[in-house]
Amino acid sequence: MTESPHRHHAIDYVEIPVIDVAAAKAFYRSAFGWTFTDYGPDYAGIRDPARSAEAGGLAKTDAVRSGGPVVLLFSEDLDASVDAVVAAGGRIVNAPYEFPGGRRFEFTDPSGNALGVWAEPSSPS
Repeated sequence: MTESPHRHHAIDYVEIPVIDVAAAKAFYRSAFGWTFTDYGPDYAGIRDPARSAEAGGLAKTDAVRSGGPVVLLFSEDLDASVDAVVAAGGRIVNAPYEFPGGRRFEFTDPSGNALGVWAEPSSPS
């Protein structure tokens, strides 16, 4: 069994909102040598060769919001992380939902900063 490159409740992924995914990929490839995994026209994962995993993504949006990139934490138990965020005074803005890589939710901290937490897909029973 290989060890997961993800650590519980550590900053794990940064999602950059972009208006044009293809143009953003061209920019980051040219400027920094980044490589990508395409997930359709609206999303590209940013590869991290040091971890053999993704470090972030370019997410299509109609207008770039004023908060900039979304920081995502990793969780070994997403439902427990939701409970911990609420108990600590955070506000859930998007309840847990499925996406191709697992499950995720978004919250704001008491200062209004928006973050997300994701978990790998559950193992089949």
